[in-house]
Parts: sequence; structure tokens; C-alpha cells
Amino acid sequence: MADSALNTPAKERSRLRVALDSDFVYQFKKSPVAIVSAVVVLIMVFCALFAPLIAPFNPFDPASLNLMNGFSKPMEPNAFTGETFWLGTDDQGRDVFSTILYGMRISLFVGAAAVLFAMVLGITLGLIAGYVGGWVETIIMRVADVQLTFPAILVAMLIFGVAKGITPVEYRDQMAIWVLIIAIGLSDWVQFARVVRGATLVEKNKEYVQAARLIGRGSGAIMLRHILPNVLSPVLVIATISLALAIIAEATLSFLGVGAPPTQPSLGTLIRIGQGFLFSGEWWILLFPAVTLLTLALSVNLLGDWLRDALNPRLR
Repeated sequence: MADSALNTPAKERSRLRVALDSDFVYQFKKSPVAIVSAVVVLIMVFCALFAPLIAPFNPFDPASLNLMNGFSKPMEPNAFTGETFWLGTDDQGRDVFSTILYGMRISLFVGAAAVLFAMVLGITLGLIAGYVGGWVETIIMRVADVQLTFPAILVAMLIFGVAKGITPVEYRDQMAIWVLIIAIGLSDWVQFARVVRGATLVEKNKEYVQAARLIGRGSGAIMLRHILPNVLSPVLVIATISLALAIIAEATLSFLGVGAPPTQPSLGTLIRIGQGFLFSGEWWILLFPAVTLLTLALSVNLLGDWLRDALNPRLR
């Protein structure tokens, strides 16, 4: 017993050493762009998760708002109250820095949840299409081909409009975020399904799948326990890149007024609000949320590009 207890830390250290010496970590250390992108994404995710603790004000608490603070310039004392705000305030006196932190929570949540939904749906349909084949594959892939003929943002707007139309009026604001997630997810499942279906067509003819059939494994068990782990590498790359696209899609829908409700504004909603004051001289209301969205989407995209190269030996 004593020997096993002494050996456990050594085993854990050896596993950690193997992980740190892996080719994946080596490629990461050799890429300054990946390191900077990862640091930026981690900082922004941390700020979004702990926005109530980091934000100096709660911008969506009406009791804490002071209209006299409206249109305060960044880092300049307000002419009426004397208060200073890092990034200024909007027309209602809300601190722009605080609204960005809270808005980033909504954008990241919608983007991550939409990608997760699209990934689960796409992987499921791709596995079924590739493994079962026949008319099932034909139906799934023809639906995918038809959806690819339309821009994803238009598909998302159509799904959002239909879903919001059948939602009772009193629940529309409460369900708006979930409807937005479903709309973006349903507009983005096709690329996951196509990649998984192509990989499944290759994997299902390999010896380990045939051996699983010989020992009596069911189709569901073969797809989930044998084929799925071998097709996840490209899926993870697509998911990383799709996260940036989902965040931009959410911001686009919110900017057009068909996304997040005013009671739960995202970065897209903040940009739409700031756009109305751009030509009257209050540039900071638009600039800082737009720069935040650009930085977040660009960092995630660069990280996804590096991940694609790192997981594909042919691109090294």
C-alpha cells in the first residue's frame, strides 16, 4: 500500500510531463499568434463570467442609473455630477465598460450554446447518414444541400421569426435568447454533418468496425463508441471557427433588431444603440462595443486556424 501511494505522484508527474512534451503543446509554444489569441480569449471569457464582480456598475439596474450622467466622455468628469467613467456612458447614463462586460456574457453564451447545439445535431445526422446510407443518407444530405443554397444569416432570421411568431407574447422576451440559440444552431449544423458523414464513410470500412460487427455490437454502439472518437478531430476545429461565426451571427441579428431583447442586450444590441449616436458626436458608445466584438471574433478565429493546422499534419 505504501509503495503504491509513493508511486502515484510519480505517475501523475510522468503523465503531466508526457502531455507537456507532446507535439500539440510544442506546436502551441512555437506559435506566438496562438498564444496571444488564447490569452485574449481567456481574459475575455473570464471578464464575461465574472462581470458582476468586475463591472463597477450594474448597467441594467434602473435604480442605480442617473440620467444626469448621460453622454459622459471617456475618462472625463461629468459636467453635472463630476463622476468619471473609463469608457464613458450612453444616453441613459449607463457605464459603457459595464455594459460591454454584461453584453459579452450574452454574446459568448449564445455563441457557445448555438455551436454546441449545431455540433450535436450535425454529428448525429452525419453519423447516421454515413453509417446507414441508402435513402436515409439521401434525405439528410439533400436537406443539407438545399440549406447551403441560402446564406446562413437569412436561414437564422427565418427560423428566429417563425419561432418567435409561435411563442406567446408574454414569453417572447424570456425565450428570445433560447430562440436565438436554436435559430443560429439550425443554420450551422450542415458543415458538421458533411464532415462527419465523409469521415464515417471512411471509418466504417476499416477492420475495427468489421470486428465490432462480428462480435455482435449494435449499430448505435459502433457509431458512438468506435466511429465517433475517430472523427472528432476535424469537428473540434470546425467548432472553434464556428464559435466566432456564431458570435458574429448573433451580433448581426441583434444589430438588425431581431436578436437579444433590450432587457438582455448583447454586443450586437450595444452596437445598434451606439450607431444611433455616432453622427451626433458620441462616438464612444459605438466604438468600444464594436472593438470588443472585433477582438473577440478575431482571437477565436486565429485560434481556430492554428488548431486546424496543429491537428492536420499535412498543413504543418
